[in-house]
Amino acid sequence: MENFNELLQKYADFIVRVGVNPQPGQTLIINCPLEGAPLARLCVRSAYEAGARDVQVNWQDDAVTRIRMELGGEDALTDHKGWQLRRYLDYAESEGGVCVLHLIADDPELFAGLDGAKISRVNSANRSFMQPWREYTMNDRVQWSIAALPAEPWAKKMFPELDTAAAIEAQWKLIFDTCRVTGGDPVGEWQKHLDRLNELGAKMNALDLESVHFESANGTDLTVGLAEQAVWESAGSKNEKGVPFLPNIPTEEVFTAPHKDKVDGIVYGTKPYVFNGQLIKNFHVTFKDGKVVEHGADEGADLLGQLLDTDEGARHIGEVALVPASSPINRSGKLFYNTLFDENAACHIAFGDSYPGTTVGGTGLSKEELAARGMNHSSLHEDVMIGAEDSRITGKCRDGRTVPLFENGVWVL
Repeated sequence: MENFNELLQKYADFIVRVGVNPQPGQTLIINCPLEGAPLARLCVRSAYEAGARDVQVNWQDDAVTRIRMELGGEDALTDHKGWQLRRYLDYAESEGGVCVLHLIADDPELFAGLDGAKISRVNSANRSFMQPWREYTMNDRVQWSIAALPAEPWAKKMFPELDTAAAIEAQWKLIFDTCRVTGGDPVGEWQKHLDRLNELGAKMNALDLESVHFESANGTDLTVGLAEQAVWESAGSKNEKGVPFLPNIPTEEVFTAPHKDKVDGIVYGTKPYVFNGQLIKNFHVTFKDGKVVEHGADEGADLLGQLLDTDEGARHIGEVALVPASSPINRSGKLFYNTLFDENAACHIAFGDSYPGTTVGGTGLSKEELAARGMNHSSLHEDVMIGAEDSRITGKCRDGRTVPLFENGVWVL
């Protein structure tokens, strides 16, 4: 690829300086697959140049992860040790603090053919063990960001007609394009983009909505009531000290918190969804009084059931997000088989936990106070895509007005 090294450097600088935004004196923790070593090295240097006190890299390998899940016993796979949690909390509780960058290159079918129930139990135990750290990220107490890089299984899934080298090159080009790196000024491009998303979020908040209604020709007819004092947020976030960061790269969404007991109707998935390293395709779920009461899928129906049975909160939704069909990810015409990208190609909902920041003053409220506002609580937060090219979305204001938000899949607000 022409100018690849230059683009890779721009990408690294962008995801570090704008994405996770390490501050002088902070420690940056990078979680990265082995394939991402060249990008991780650039990120390490960029972080030190930005003033980071230290940079720690945790290496991961999908092949080892699959072997452990296949052959390891559940007692060993769920035998958590204190250091696994403390390696995050010790830095978070230190004077300089911490921020975390996740570099991902997930194989969409990493666990295909393995025992889905076992995978679900192990991952649920892992999430429960890491819950104290998860409180930091869900409440934006620390900066965190997720960005992607190609890997052979993922690239071949997206570009099966190409050989491995060509597929990886095509995937790099797509990542650079959709992350606004190709144009040469990702910081400037993203600032304009974030300004637009912030403007849309402000318009949504000014409407004082009590619910949003989704309709499309595939049969979706879903009303999502909103939590009390719900706040529509856009891509950019700030930690508890006011430091800005960009959690997801790329991002196209404006999102808020549903009321966990006020979601009714049926919704059809519009893109495959990866859960526990396996695919769920052409799913549907029916809600009554906020809870999933019926569900199915053409592929992965049992897997969907395992997701919904994770805990009580998994059958309710904690997020509703509006994403236009005109987003760069959707315009690319490619299915990524990766939620980081696919959720930014279509409107989506998330089974499970609510983000406390999507209700007024939520990051300072207790779990009981959040629940009283209708915020959902669960050990998981799993985004699934429901937006279609013909999606029509209307909002019902608390003063009784009905306002159009989307027509034919795009904003009209």
